[in-house]
Amino acid sequence: MDWRLPSIVISRDLQSTDFDAVIVVAPDVDSISNNCLKSPLQAYISAVGRNGAGKKEMFVVPVDLPARKLIFSATGNCTNEYDDVTLFSDAAKTAIKKALDTGSKAPLLCFFRGETEFREADIVTILGALQVLYVPLEMREQVPERAVKATKLGIFEDQAGRCVEAFGPKLDLIRALESGRIVSRDLGGSDPERMAPPRVEEYVRKQLEGTDVKIEVIKGHETLKKEYPCFAAVDRCANQLENQRGCVIWLTYEPKGPVEKTIMIVGKGVTYDTGGADIKVGGMMAGMSRDKIGASNVAGFMKVVSMLKPSKVKVVGAMCMVRNSCGSNAYVSDEIITSRAGVRLRVVNTDAEGRMAMVDVLAHMKEKALNEVNPHLMTIATLTGHACKSVGPYCIVMDNGLAKKENFASKLQATGDLYGDMFEISNFRKEDIANITDPSGEFVEVLQCHNASKGPQSRGHQYAGAFLYKTSGLTNHQLTSEKPLKYSHFDTAETVGFLPGPTTASTVVALSMHLLQ
Repeated sequence: MDWRLPSIVISRDLQSTDFDAVIVVAPDVDSISNNCLKSPLQAYISAVGRNGAGKKEMFVVPVDLPARKLIFSATGNCTNEYDDVTLFSDAAKTAIKKALDTGSKAPLLCFFRGETEFREADIVTILGALQVLYVPLEMREQVPERAVKATKLGIFEDQAGRCVEAFGPKLDLIRALESGRIVSRDLGGSDPERMAPPRVEEYVRKQLEGTDVKIEVIKGHETLKKEYPCFAAVDRCANQLENQRGCVIWLTYEPKGPVEKTIMIVGKGVTYDTGGADIKVGGMMAGMSRDKIGASNVAGFMKVVSMLKPSKVKVVGAMCMVRNSCGSNAYVSDEIITSRAGVRLRVVNTDAEGRMAMVDVLAHMKEKALNEVNPHLMTIATLTGHACKSVGPYCIVMDNGLAKKENFASKLQATGDLYGDMFEISNFRKEDIANITDPSGEFVEVLQCHNASKGPQSRGHQYAGAFLYKTSGLTNHQLTSEKPLKYSHFDTAETVGFLPGPTTASTVVALSMHLLQ
């Protein structure tokens, strides 16, 4: 399967005929240290006679270079305390879009940091450019003539002004990160038929073929009922169609040599969410093919792992691929199910299928973790609308006691800030465990969801996180237990990218840079 990742090359020559546009990203024109680039921009500003030009704008000027056109995109001075490094990726995206609009197929990207303190702004800028150059999988497969936006992306390394300090060694990292993001976007953004569970398995096998990542797939409804009863309940309706049958894809990477830490991530992979018996109405079903982005990000992360081959880090990923269909065999509210961890729960709303699909796989991951070196369990999901309302375009991370003791969320947030892949921190509270507990105590321990007409609803994403924490049995491994385990839950909120736009592959970069370096 063709990646369609453009060739990324270092160039030290503005006179090269290999490029058809020169793009400059900088805080302002004054920040540019190369006179060959700065002079035509200054001349343009002088000609238009605007004092503020070159500080917050994007414009195109003709230049006496083989590329013929220079596209300048300003980030602004980045001096506000609330400014962040995404000003650079945003500027790069704007410039690349303009380059494509002018017919460019091989732009040369020139980057100048100026006085800003964003030390990874160069990587962020290039990843921003690559995000625009991504072509969705279905377009690549179905419309070959539109499969490529650009064949080459040049990165200018200025020997005089040091546009980028020793950038060459970072290229392998950039290629790995973008390859992982392509996997995530392909899986997360493709339609419900192209990425039905069996075809997800097919895609993942092709992308990881020949790598050090081992693949195991658990499928077959009777097997799923035995191993993952909550997952099987969601799968029950869709499983009647061969092309929609659910599966759990396990991905394992083991380094050569000793292991010092083990990363274990479970991703929600609902290939389409109709709401099930609690069917989505009023147009709310549109876009639900992207309810699989948690699992897509796990696959993207594992692609990065396969390319970087980190030492001393073992990585285990699980993709919970299932369709939440509505029909005569759909699971329904009021059903009582015992999870793999032995926790009895009552289904309250079938539209809360994501936590059902993940919880038994998390319990299985927990069992594996007890035999691993320094394990850290994680779940990642497009889990709640509450997260979207709470934090908008940022991913939420919640730590249990042991993870919080090591300041995992805070440290990950700092990494995300460096690479423009941001997080907001939330917490498990005593109220959350109380909220998921069946108040009657007569039938079950846990209620799977809020009742829409009664009960507390203000802590929605915390409720979902608490459900996973409790129902997987992880609350038996708190700080005070004999075998405490680290656990962090991610709710991706609005970071994923909504239709009709492309998916973003958010979290892949931050998790890769934080966990694999």
